[in-house]
Amino acid sequence: MLALGIICAIGASALYNTSIALQALEAREVGHEHALRVSLIGRLVRNPRWLLATLIGLLGWPLEIAALLLAPLTVVQPCLASGLVLLLWLGVTRLGERPGRREYGAVAAIVVGVGGIAWAAPERTTSNAGTVPIAIALALVAIPIVAPYVLRGWRNAAGTLAVVAAGFGYAWTAIASKLLTDELAAGSLAVAVVWLATAAASEGLALLSEMSALGRRPATRVAPVMFAVQVVVPVILAPLIFGESWSTTPGGGAALVVAILLVLAGVVSLAGSKAVGAVIESAHAEE
Repeated sequence: MLALGIICAIGASALYNTSIALQALEAREVGHEHALRVSLIGRLVRNPRWLLATLIGLLGWPLEIAALLLAPLTVVQPCLASGLVLLLWLGVTRLGERPGRREYGAVAAIVVGVGGIAWAAPERTTSNAGTVPIAIALALVAIPIVAPYVLRGWRNAAGTLAVVAAGFGYAWTAIASKLLTDELAAGSLAVAVVWLATAAASEGLALLSEMSALGRRPATRVAPVMFAVQVVVPVILAPLIFGESWSTTPGGGAALVVAILLVLAGVVSLAGSKAVGAVIESAHAEE
């Protein structure tokens, strides 16, 4: 079951990253005056290629749900970042980019890290810490999500805030998706629908923030921060609100921490590499 969950998470990641590469291309065609405004999405939805890219990303969500039904959030979230290897492969095979020690090291870190997480995985749970802890955790996650919209007048910080907001928005989606699967397992369909609605809302806000960030700066600067946030936040909260005990894993959780840090280091390094950035920049140049 765990292995199948990891496969589903990696498949979802491949679709998400394909979508990111295509969306980055289209977001830069919209003027900066639409950043952090609903009008940005309004303009983009009239673009068939952007809609196709978004659809590809949406197809990854059912796979993510399947992964969460089979594996703990602590395992699924780092695996969702592994799809950056796909962008590296595109950069090498399509654009003739030569991967260097940075890229090889990043891929090795991701592969070893995901393998380590699978080996040291905690037990999947379907219980949580209760309404109050979840509400507090989600309130803390919500603050950076709305920050760029509340502080929209701070133009110098708008780009950075948008990147962070996108990461936290996708983190909320992951947490809400986990809560959704738990409610489905408990047979609480009505509550599951509520979490589905919050996941859809956070995904929409995260998408708006991501597109705004991509319109202001290169995707290779957006992706590392965004991925780091969306990996780290759910993983940190998983033991606190979902009872995914790390103390019962090898080394009392130490092996799991090392594996997660390996994945995170690999993702940040690979997301900012020249080979990965060349995929997006080349696509933009061909428009």
